[in-house]
Amino acid sequence: MKQLVILLHGMGRTRFSMCSLEKYFKRQGYQVLNESYDSRTKQIEVIAEEHIAKLLQSANMDDLEAVHFVTHSLGGIMLRYFLSHHQIAKLGRIVMIAPPNQGSEVAELYRDKLWYKLATGKPGQQLYINNNPLLEQLKPVPADVGIMIGTKSSDPWFNHAFAGPHDGKVSVESAQLPEMKDFITVNHGHTFIMNNNKVQQQIEHFLQHGVFEQ
Repeated sequence: MKQLVILLHGMGRTRFSMCSLEKYFKRQGYQVLNESYDSRTKQIEVIAEEHIAKLLQSANMDDLEAVHFVTHSLGGIMLRYFLSHHQIAKLGRIVMIAPPNQGSEVAELYRDKLWYKLATGKPGQQLYINNNPLLEQLKPVPADVGIMIGTKSSDPWFNHAFAGPHDGKVSVESAQLPEMKDFITVNHGHTFIMNNNKVQQQIEHFLQHGVFEQ
């Protein structure tokens, strides 16, 4: 039986940002779903309900052994919201790449600025750190979850927003979850981390074994 990998891209991106990962997993024999969603005009709760439900409905569950998820940035928050309200049949393992699980320092600092609102839309207003009602309502992820975050800034103009190691948009500390099964840092920035072949190999290793390769 086949294993399905569902890819969820990040804010301001499209399915094309995950095409390298899509091709990698298809070469390894996985089925892959990788579709674009509107990450600007709707709130995270609405996007999660609409987009993830649509992807799951398009999957032929009878032919599948497991349904894995690989998310980038905002995609991880969408999945956490969906899993807080729904069960997914045959849910396998999850790898979150650069997720702002505890919020983004950039959003915390700039969410009231007009340029930030225009650039990130409604979801950008929901990713701040302190007293965030969306993040506070999210339940522990009910599956093996591995988290990967870069330590090389892809956005050096935001470096001043961080007190510790970060990838340009999310800090190493903010990416983590108490329930994560494994955690790894890599020498890459936020924006294109998913295109690196070694990163892709690490993701597949976690999906198969529940840990990253040491």
